[in-house]
Amino acid sequence: MKISVTRKEHFNAAHRLHVPDWSEEKNRDFFGPCNNKNFHGHNYTLHVKVTGTIDPVSGYLIDLKWLSEIIKQEVKERFDHRNLNLDCEEFKTLNPTAENISMVIWKLLRKQLPKHLDLNITLYETERNSVEFSGE
Repeated sequence: MKISVTRKEHFNAAHRLHVPDWSEEKNRDFFGPCNNKNFHGHNYTLHVKVTGTIDPVSGYLIDLKWLSEIIKQEVKERFDHRNLNLDCEEFKTLNPTAENISMVIWKLLRKQLPKHLDLNITLYETERNSVEFSGE
């Protein structure tokens, strides 16, 4: 039987949505205020959901303290209070949309988790807008 646990974290970051191959006008029309040349920021909420079977000895699916530390190392220390476009290698050539940020976070965390566990990321860019990614 499978069970899931979720760890909720927060980080703050600035970004600019921009496609270099498009004109300034097309970028402004498509991305609106998210294309502000001086950037804009979000208070992101991240839900990291891990699914698998409970260890019969410990009774845990995963040690949430350990998961919290991995999220801190791989996500918070890398992206919190950063300009994603300027400060983060992952977004030097990748447009930092919520979709792309979610996939990058998933890849960073996936490499740290045991292979038998499934991983699902939900990233809230605003209270009303979120992206979910499970690697499929």
